[in-house]
Amino acid sequence: MARLFGTDGVRGLANGEVLTASLALDLAVSAAQVLAAAGQFDGHRPRAVVGRDPRISGQFLEAAVSAGLASAGVDVLHLGVVPTPGIAYLTGSLGADLGVVITASHNPMPDNGIKFLARGGVKLDDALEDQIEARLGQPWKHPTGAAVGRISSYHGGVDDYVDHLLGTLTARLDGLKIVLDCANGAAHESAPLAFERAGATVIALNEKPTGLDINDGVGSTHLDGLRKAVVGYGADAGFAFDGDADRCLAVDASGEIVDGDQIMGMIALALRDAGRLSEDTLVATVMSNLGLHRAMRAAGIVVRQTAVGDRYVLEDLKTGGYSLGGEQSGHVIMTDHATTGDGTLTALHVAQRMAQTGSSLAALAAVVPRFPQVLVNVPGVDKTRCDDVELLAAVEIEEAALGDAGRVLLRPSGTEDLVRVMVEAATSSDATAVADRLAGVVRDRLGL
Repeated sequence: MARLFGTDGVRGLANGEVLTASLALDLAVSAAQVLAAAGQFDGHRPRAVVGRDPRISGQFLEAAVSAGLASAGVDVLHLGVVPTPGIAYLTGSLGADLGVVITASHNPMPDNGIKFLARGGVKLDDALEDQIEARLGQPWKHPTGAAVGRISSYHGGVDDYVDHLLGTLTARLDGLKIVLDCANGAAHESAPLAFERAGATVIALNEKPTGLDINDGVGSTHLDGLRKAVVGYGADAGFAFDGDADRCLAVDASGEIVDGDQIMGMIALALRDAGRLSEDTLVATVMSNLGLHRAMRAAGIVVRQTAVGDRYVLEDLKTGGYSLGGEQSGHVIMTDHATTGDGTLTALHVAQRMAQTGSSLAALAAVVPRFPQVLVNVPGVDKTRCDDVELLAAVEIEEAALGDAGRVLLRPSGTEDLVRVMVEAATSSDATAVADRLAGVVRDRLGL
């Protein structure tokens, strides 16, 4: 049986075969039992915070999780609709022993998910998640009487989170006109409020969620609307968030997209200039563009590479004590201020860089040129044999021909029987030609 917990909690079709109210309740009970046994509650009456994105299914999942926790003797504070990084922050600031995030991030509206956070707002270790899963359905001692948990609401979560965001800035954003695409998601209130209080003129899009329209043709995975709005309003920049606002992408004044690599590059330079880029190091995944590597090398900044996935970036940040990392998708982690990716925090610091330097977003983004990148998926192959000698030899030949002007990455899919061939080169035609040739070798050598 596949592991219930994925890379970002338990996720699936809400009220489908897996992610039901019953499972949500059982997960909450199991989490309370496991954390208590691990000494996470230190013998005191535990408290949890529970927050969600606006999906309608979040309402019944919130109720089920809260019922499970309270039945296990945990006091519960409902935060309401708050971005994932806001819930992580409030888990720490409110002194909670456990945080629960109910969201499916950038997934379509019918999906949802449940993610647990330990004290301080950090993701649970895989070992604890495995214990929670293993304990599902096991007998346990039910508290009664005064020992059951209380459920109440905390109404200051958005304001507390916005105060925290503003406290990370050293300059105001007066004079900047900013368009924000809130994806009909969790940032619909906090992101516009943060930018307005920082001094920017704000045009908010998709900021009135119905619970049925999250990520529906809007947000960081659908940038056309934001691009048109930025140009139409004559704005200085635009930022788009995903449903739970743990990532963002940007658009410059001319409507050109600024991706996560460019965002990381400009924030890395800003932190270095302020003396706050730990070890002058940026942590990125193997998918980050060659242009980022070149730009950072020219600036004297080391780029460390991890496997694809923000969890691997976060692990490397924690292990090395580094202050900045992220992904091309716009998931940027600033460890001085957050325990997870934070789209609004990222956007504020990009805007701050514009305000401090007097430079346009296009000029700042130009520091990180983007090499053409082609990705070819090769299905129907044995992905476990990527170390095939002839395949590796073919990769070596192509890399030698590309030299410093490109690179090749072969990566087996984590969920499907396919191999991904990614090639970067000086031109799109060169990248496509190399990717097609290597895809052919993959089919020939690894075909099932």
